[in-house]
Formats: sequence, C-alpha cells, structure tokens
Amino acid sequence: MRRSVAMNCGSGPAPATMVRCRQCSASVAAPPGARAVQCAQCCCVTRVGGAGRQLSVVRPIPNFGGGRGKKRAVLVGIKYTNTRACELRGPINDVKCMRYLLTERFGFANDCVLILTDEERDPCRQPTKANIRMAMHWLVQGCSSGDSLVFQFSGAGAQVPDCDGDERDGMDEAICPVDSFQQGPILDDEINQAIVRPLVHGVKLHAIVDACHSATVLDLPYRCTFSKQYGCLRWMDERPLNGACKGTSGGKAVLISGSSNGKTQMSVLPEPNATIGALTHSFIKALECEPRTTYGHLLTSMRTTMRAGAGNCSLQGPVGCSIRKVANFSGVEEPQMSSACKFDINCEPFCM
Repeated sequence: MRRSVAMNCGSGPAPATMVRCRQCSASVAAPPGARAVQCAQCCCVTRVGGAGRQLSVVRPIPNFGGGRGKKRAVLVGIKYTNTRACELRGPINDVKCMRYLLTERFGFANDCVLILTDEERDPCRQPTKANIRMAMHWLVQGCSSGDSLVFQFSGAGAQVPDCDGDERDGMDEAICPVDSFQQGPILDDEINQAIVRPLVHGVKLHAIVDACHSATVLDLPYRCTFSKQYGCLRWMDERPLNGACKGTSGGKAVLISGSSNGKTQMSVLPEPNATIGALTHSFIKALECEPRTTYGHLLTSMRTTMRAGAGNCSLQGPVGCSIRKVANFSGVEEPQMSSACKFDINCEPFCM
C-alpha cells in the first residue's frame, strides 16, 4: 500500500500529523503547514485544517529557466508512468505539438520555451511540484509591457472543498504534479498568485489546461461558456463573493480549459506514443485551420471538433503527422474560456 504525503510549506523537518481522506477514509500523512493532501489509494484531495494559510514565495534556482525573450512559455505534460494505476495517453504529445505551434506559428524562440515532462532526463525538467512552481515563477518574473506568456498543463486535475470563501461552487481546483502523492497538488489559489497577480499592464498570459476539474483552475473572475438558454457564448461573473481580488496587476490573463464530469478516460490504448489530448488537439487544429481567428470563433471551432468525438488526429508538422489517435484523457466535454476581464470575444483577435 502506498502512502500519501502532502506538500510542506513550512521550513525544517517537523513531525507529520494524520489526516483522514474525505472519500475513502484512509489515513494520509500531512506535515505542519500543508495546505492539502492527495490520497494514493483513491486520488482524492483533502484539505488540511487551517483556513487562510499564507502561500509560500517560490524563487527559481539560478539558471533554472531558459531565454528571457518577450515571448516565453512553460509547457507541462505528465503521463504518471509507474506512479498511478493508469498511465495517461496524450500529455507528452500535447506538449510537443504545442511547442511546434508556438515556435513555428507564433514566433516563440526555442530557448524561451521551458518543457517539463516525465520523459525528461534532467531532474530540473521533471514535472515535480517544486519544478512546476519554480517554472511558473520564471515565466512571470520581471514581466513588462509587450510580453506574451503561455502556460500549458496536460495531466490530472482534482478538486478540494474551499475553505476561504472565494469559490462560488465551494470547491478549489488543483493540478497534480508527478509527485502529488508525496508532495501534494498545486491549488488554484497558488496558481493565481503565481502567474496571474504579477501580470502588469501590457503583458498577456494565455493558459491552456487539459485536465479534469480544470474549468476555473486559474481562479479568474470571468468565465465565458456556451449558454443553452441563449444559444451563444456568454460571460459569467465568477468574482468571489467574499470580495477577494483574483485579477491581474493591469495585464491580460486568459484560460482555455473545459468543463468535465471528472471521469478521466485512462484506459490503455494501442499505440501509446501516438495519441494526443482531445482539448489540446481541438485548440491546435482550430488555429491551424484559421490562424487569424477571434476568441469567439476559436471556442466555436474547438467545440465543433470536440463534439465530433475522439478519433483520428489530423494536425500538421513533423510531430502532428506522427500522431494517429485523439484521446479524451481529461474527460472534458465542452471547451470554455476564463479571463481577468470581460471583452468582445467576437471581435477581439486571438494572438499569442
């Protein structure tokens, strides 16, 4: 039986306390200062007592990142090989295809694209919790007007009951690093503080998250989704009822994610190295078909592709041509968008 250990935001060794998993009631070790733990038996995330814990400040080690051009990206893809009951099919190719899109279509320099996957041999490029946190800080550190930043995460997501009243649905979202059973997940509160709040005027961030429970994983105040009542895209006010500030420092932040039922599709597929995630596939395909699109048209195109169901991949480039299947490993049903501010999605051109 594997043992789950949470992330420790405190300093120095300290005796662990035991927290009971809110789903399967297993005992999970949580050191003092932990914000959440993830159970290795059922993957459920449980909040550790003590609302309003101070988020720790992360500083990357010297030479952790790459170049410091005006266009920078952090791309994270995790298969969870030998760490979970089922290995995800698609996240590694998600990252490879996104890198090709950014460098070939949007002018990102190769040395300004930081990649973290569980296939990387460099320990600093493994998608551990510590490395992902340092990568997020590297991405926004010293950002200034004219910067275009991209954060991509393809992997597993989770939910945990909110404890500070800043979630309208009462749940915090989280992304799961490769070592989340040992170090705990990264909650949306921390992601917002790390890569949203530092964005100053003239800086834009685009985040693409292909994971279950990823709809509001950046904690942005406005969400754009398809309204069945009106038959079109409409903005929804997601600002916290407790008045907490979740916006930027003047910059632009947009999240492309999806609503899901939380049921990931992790069955072992043939040709494990030839699959791509459904949300990522629909995003890249929409931009390949119409590079000069609007945000509204992008979401509509993604929705059309995803509603066609998982099937054959038809992406361009040397990586896309080698991928044969689309796998909806995250269980995303509808693409949607969140933003730090409302804007006219049918007129605003999409550009990274």
